[in-house]
Amino acid sequence: MKYSVLGLAILAALSSSANATSDTKKIEVIEVKGTYFDDYKVDDAKGAMRGDISLLNTPQSVTVIPSTIVNEQLATTLGEVLSNDASLTAGSKQRNREVFNLRGFTLSSSDGYLRDGHQHWSHYQQPIETLESIEVIKGPSSILYGKSGPGGLVNMVTKKPTAKQRTTLGLDFDQEGSSRLTLDASGALTDSEDLRYRGILVKQDVTYQREYQNGQQRERDRFLGALVLDYDISDDAMVRFHYDRTNDKAGLDTGAWLDDSGKVIGDNKTIRDFSWAFTDITVENYGVDVNYQISDVWKVALGYNKQTFDRQRFESAPKKPSDFSLGDSYTSKPYDRLDDWQFKTAFVDFTADFELAGLEHQLLIGANSLDYYYGQLRVKADSVDYTAGETEPTRPAVNHLDDETLYTSAYDYYGFYLQDLVTINEQWQVSVGARFDKQSKEGADNESSLPKFGVLFHPTDEATFYASYSEGFEPQSKETVIEPRDINFGMALEAMTSKQVELGTKWQVADDRLLITAAWFDISKFNKLIVEDVVGNPDFDYRTTMAGEQRHKGFEVAAQGAVTDKLFVMSSLMNLDAKYEEDQNYQGKTPVDAPKWSASLWSRYELNDQFAVNAGAFYEGERFADSQNTIVKDAYTRVDIGATYKTQLADRDVKFRFNVQNLFNSDYLAGGGVSNVTVGDETSYRLAIQVAL
Repeated sequence: MKYSVLGLAILAALSSSANATSDTKKIEVIEVKGTYFDDYKVDDAKGAMRGDISLLNTPQSVTVIPSTIVNEQLATTLGEVLSNDASLTAGSKQRNREVFNLRGFTLSSSDGYLRDGHQHWSHYQQPIETLESIEVIKGPSSILYGKSGPGGLVNMVTKKPTAKQRTTLGLDFDQEGSSRLTLDASGALTDSEDLRYRGILVKQDVTYQREYQNGQQRERDRFLGALVLDYDISDDAMVRFHYDRTNDKAGLDTGAWLDDSGKVIGDNKTIRDFSWAFTDITVENYGVDVNYQISDVWKVALGYNKQTFDRQRFESAPKKPSDFSLGDSYTSKPYDRLDDWQFKTAFVDFTADFELAGLEHQLLIGANSLDYYYGQLRVKADSVDYTAGETEPTRPAVNHLDDETLYTSAYDYYGFYLQDLVTINEQWQVSVGARFDKQSKEGADNESSLPKFGVLFHPTDEATFYASYSEGFEPQSKETVIEPRDINFGMALEAMTSKQVELGTKWQVADDRLLITAAWFDISKFNKLIVEDVVGNPDFDYRTTMAGEQRHKGFEVAAQGAVTDKLFVMSSLMNLDAKYEEDQNYQGKTPVDAPKWSASLWSRYELNDQFAVNAGAFYEGERFADSQNTIVKDAYTRVDIGATYKTQLADRDVKFRFNVQNLFNSDYLAGGGVSNVTVGDETSYRLAIQVAL
């Protein structure tokens, strides 16, 4: 059924394209002449200040990764895209999802990600084919979005409808037999162009390099459908409707196991899960956005989105023994589980540009809310002891539908915020803001009030120096430790809070085509919970503590844009000093996956109007794989290369891309800890063809 839907859509697009006039074809041919793209550098990020404010007027470090780079790298996951910013490092990839650390702090699935300014539940691999760009907003951002971590936020900006008819068909595949077929179509549905659409379809099949112990390679099957409609109600008002659905089923791989020296136990390709373990995800998003120009001064934007996330996870759940060596047996504890998440988000923003008392103001007054629900059904099977080389045990006959209980959790919050960017003169600007937030949750109510302040100095029109102070908060999931088997059962829990001081500079050079930025930051986080297993005490299983102060200091340097008419770059470097400053268990320790040095470089050199080459290098320094800092993962550098050739076939614009990832076949470990580390892939190849219909 999935294939037939995609096939019908492709046939419809081909038919529509065949009816296009020859004039339209000529115009399209003219438009693609010259350089491939000019948008390595992006001048603004709406998510950073919730408005149309340039990066030079934003007192905060922000990186924008445009779709140009996503396409050049033939990226298929958000992790591949975010590797272009050194301030982001990878965490675990277990269970067909990705975890990231921003400035050393883990991004939460529930409040670390935005999509078009809405909080977005990100417990799955994001459909990056729907994205126009990715904004990395660094530092505490609770003032505008509510609860969020101290590292920052990732805002995913989706593709929007166009008035002009555009249809692109793409196919890419790799040496393992993986394939991805994409269709992206947009245009006007009326002669007046007041009704426009954007439709995206994706069918992807993935075969991974890692394999189960019965010799079967891990596989993934994904389908994506998305539709956006824009309607101009009048010259001053526009309404947008959006819907997307993702079906994503994959075999489970909870990661490799490390020994005490930080090396993988056994073969790098071996998966400890059994081949019948899987996760099956269905995600739907639908909502509406309205923009209205109230007057010459005031505008209002309203948005609503509902996200439903259903996941069946049939686990074999292998458990790594503390003294495990190759050839030893280990225990798996299988279960079948169904998770149901529902995210309802809404916001209203009033913005105004005006002059008062000789000062120019860009004012934002707004409110947002989140309604969260989670339900779980789970049935356990008998434990299984297994030794490598034995016949894989059969899948247990358990079903989550047999669970007669339903675990649920729910909360809602709302917040009011105010922000004003005041231009004093051509050189000086001040940004001030505040927020009040209230969370309602049984046993975990919370209220927070936060300030934000920034000063900007512009020595020229192309340069900015800034200083800023911001705060963030993350309510605990409960008011006290509620697990009876916890040594600290009944202990009162305080909300996690954070604060940041940041100093930075931004420069437009090379005729404003290259943006160079630098920032120094000092972030402190308080009251983070750490849950440990208790060994040697039969009366207790866990110990929950509040970590006290966790402090991350460092600096970042980046360059993005055109160095010359032929050479384009996106590069970044981060130095990070991350420590638990006050913690009874981890005093002076560094968090997992927080390297001292990390760097990234991606570049394109255009040899002529038809042919361009790419080269990239991605470096991560030594990182700890455990909280006690006894196991170290080695530093590594991964080198990627690629090439793009553009031509015309039968009056159609066609692009061929060929990429090689991990050119020198570096043996490396990416994110994850002792029992869930991600092993880097060996050299891989990907070939793609893209046709403008």
